[in-house]
Amino acid sequence: MAQLVDEGLELPAGALVLVGENGSGKSTVMELLAVTLGLNPEGGSRNTRMSTRPSEPESLGLIVERSPGASRWGYFLRDETLHGLYSHLESVGGEPTSFHELSHGEAFLEVLTSRAAGRGTYLLDEPDAALSFGGSLALVSHLLALVDRGAQVVVATHSPVVAALPGATLLEVGEWGLRPTTWEELELTRSWRQFLGAPGSFLRHLG
Repeated sequence: MAQLVDEGLELPAGALVLVGENGSGKSTVMELLAVTLGLNPEGGSRNTRMSTRPSEPESLGLIVERSPGASRWGYFLRDETLHGLYSHLESVGGEPTSFHELSHGEAFLEVLTSRAAGRGTYLLDEPDAALSFGGSLALVSHLLALVDRGAQVVVATHSPVVAALPGATLLEVGEWGLRPTTWEELELTRSWRQFLGAPGSFLRHLG
């Protein structure tokens, strides 16, 4: 947070991916971005009227500077509040599908594809938690299509599949703050490679 307040954060054109361990601050950064952009911090757009137990940070005085002609549309999807968002969307009516009748991953992709269809800024906090391997590939495909249409995408993830989003800027979040990195340099990538190369040996050495 101190780094964000002191230096700000320039969102690159296209996609920005945040990677880090549990508790590293990824979700807090995403919440702060949502609040600063005027989006509902529990998920949805600036017009989403849903609140359960507010626990998100204030904007900390950060100001949004947009390029001329930039779209003001935005949407925030976060795994831990999706159930409430589904209920809210169904309660206001007009939805062709009952999200609660779909699987967690299916409902997530349905909301994403229906709300994120063009230019704008889209924040996704740990979308991989809801998705299978195939679902993660579908997510990457949709994000690439969004970027091609001129959208800005920010994703916080634990998934090496999502972190490999082609053309994305990668930031690793930790006690050092936010630092640029590459997919090959991520501890996430190294750990998955070690595990998939010899899962039995990897797990035996955990203790």
